[in-house]
Amino acid sequence: MAKHLQRELENIKKRILSLGALVEDRVRLAVKSIKSRNTSEAEQIINLDHEIDEIEVEIEEECLKILALHQPVAVDLRFLVAVIKINNDLERIADEAVNIAYRVKTIAKNKDCNFIFDYTMMAEKAKTMLRMSLDSLVHLDTDMAMKVCLMDDEVDAFCSRAYEQLKESIRQMPDKVGILINMFLVSRHLERIGDHATNIAEEVIYLTEGEIIRHGNF
Repeated sequence: MAKHLQRELENIKKRILSLGALVEDRVRLAVKSIKSRNTSEAEQIINLDHEIDEIEVEIEEECLKILALHQPVAVDLRFLVAVIKINNDLERIADEAVNIAYRVKTIAKNKDCNFIFDYTMMAEKAKTMLRMSLDSLVHLDTDMAMKVCLMDDEVDAFCSRAYEQLKESIRQMPDKVGILINMFLVSRHLERIGDHATNIAEEVIYLTEGEIIRHGNF
């Protein structure tokens, strides 16, 4: 029974890491589309979202089945609890990539209106946080996970600066409020990606240390 449980847990780990790789690719495409305004890339992200949703449900069902059949304890129980939460965060990150894709499609229709905020650094920071959170899961690296948590404030600061730029741009271009708000909302979606990457890092710390550090308790 113990060997069978370990095989199933290893399979779950492979599946959650595979999902992470898929989500990371969607975020990469979304970030690329912000700069290029490539609507075909944006459409690809939107059309493939169902794949992420299906995998997320399958992983959760598998975790619940293991909990019911094997009633794991200690580290194995913590692992399954962490995976269920990480699984949800990955699905939500993919949703934010889809949201960015929709914004890009809307913004691309207004070819005469340029972005009010340079998202290059913010997008790279959010991508880095996601990659590091997944790497910390692969290696069960608490130090790396903690670095991700500390990076969250930097992404929040980018969002605050984008908001200030939005207010100024609305004063200068009151006839373009709709498109300006769509441009600003890109920052909100990137911020949420950073938030979910932080959640994943916090679950890695819970998994390795058995300590809950949500709400800045670290």
